Amino acid sequence: MTNASPALLSEALGTFATLFEEALAAGEPDRTAMTVATAALDGRPSARTVLLKAWDARGFVFYTHLDGRKGRELQENPHAALLFHWPRVRQGVQVRIEGPVVIVGDEEADAYFASRPRGSQLGAWASKQSEPLDARATFEQRLADAEAEFEGRDVPRPPRWSGLRVRPDRMEFWYGADFRLHERWLYECDMAGDCRKRMLYP
Repeated sequence: MTNASPALLSEALGTFATLFEEALAAGEPDRTAMTVATAALDGRPSARTVLLKAWDARGFVFYTHLDGRKGRELQENPHAALLFHWPRVRQGVQVRIEGPVVIVGDEEADAYFASRPRGSQLGAWASKQSEPLDARATFEQRLADAEAEFEGRDVPRPPRWSGLRVRPDRMEFWYGADFRLHERWLYECDMAGDCRKRMLYP
């Protein structure tokens, strides 16, 4: 059955909110952990686990160096897929999210960076994310250099370190069941904001 309604996006986000709270209550080790899949312009995919740092009706946000691999790929091909897996929720739940990606505004990125532990702030300056590293000692020296540079003052956000917001146009809720007879619900929205909800075969 297909329904067309912009209110369905709100329903999907409400379902995510409910499951997100259930993941906390169920004792998931880190309910914010999510796989982020990207693709280069040649179609080569890659995936890694990052942490969700904010979410609302505008989308789902994580932070990274824009010059690292995922940052470069998402600027060249601004579409991503996210996957949350919470095995302790109900009989196991997965949430799949797909959509276009935008860089968050400077004010939002600055506010989040200021909330990070100082060690993480310094690490953002020391790391040349995804670039080859000749020895761990080289990175530790860069970290010491950053610590000396910002000693006695706040650490500013590096200019190429920011947040990426995935704006969902597809959200799927996968509920585990015995004998692999899972229940799956897919929400899809088009560019006009019209949404539909469908059940999928397991």
